[in-house]
Amino acid sequence: MFDRFRKARAGIVGSVLPEARSERKRTHNLFEAAAAYVSACAEDDQERIDEAAGWVSPEALSFGVSELACRAVIALARERDESPRTVARELLGLPAT
Repeated sequence: MFDRFRKARAGIVGSVLPEARSERKRTHNLFEAAAAYVSACAEDDQERIDEAAGWVSPEALSFGVSELACRAVIALARERDESPRTVARELLGLPAT
């Protein structure tokens, strides 16, 4: 019974105290990984690219980067009052259709 009490107390203390939280390994979701990966690529920071690429599987990272690209194109299209297709082609340096 006291063992269960100690474990429960340790869980509560670990969730409240910052130093206890830092001892646990932090997991990253695929969107955090994608955001870190893309921003590191934009800044040409190979160390951060490698770090973010290790947070999730390559498949999950690919999905996250794709989702980020879609959301970015949609946001830019709304901001510019243009179609997502026009914005995407412009960002890639492709001729207008």
